[in-house]
Amino acid sequence: MSNNPHNTLQIDTFTCAWCGLTVTTTAADGARREHCPSCLHSRHVTDHVAGGPSRCEGRMTPIAIAVLRTGDWHIVHRCVRCDELTAGPVQPDDNQLILMRMAVRPLAQPPFPLEALGSL
Repeated sequence: MSNNPHNTLQIDTFTCAWCGLTVTTTAADGARREHCPSCLHSRHVTDHVAGGPSRCEGRMTPIAIAVLRTGDWHIVHRCVRCDELTAGPVQPDDNQLILMRMAVRPLAQPPFPLEALGSL
């Protein structure tokens, strides 16, 4: 017997802490979603250091892209409240423009003057 007495489809959602979009917790490929596909922000609900739930619940800002040896892309987030860093997989329906902006940011803003490359 079903736990749903009205026999209706229930979809878990969350509201993005940054843009306010209502997001399903299941991504397009069936994986569990950890961030908003539109703005890529997240909420600090898991303590990745100690494990289990986090009491912080601060907004997690996407700050970088990490590419694993397998070629998979992960979004690196930093909590605006406690500064904890996390990384989670990019989902197929994530905002491609924001992903590419984060991926090329180190090339567009190097930590040295670009003129220094001319003297090498």
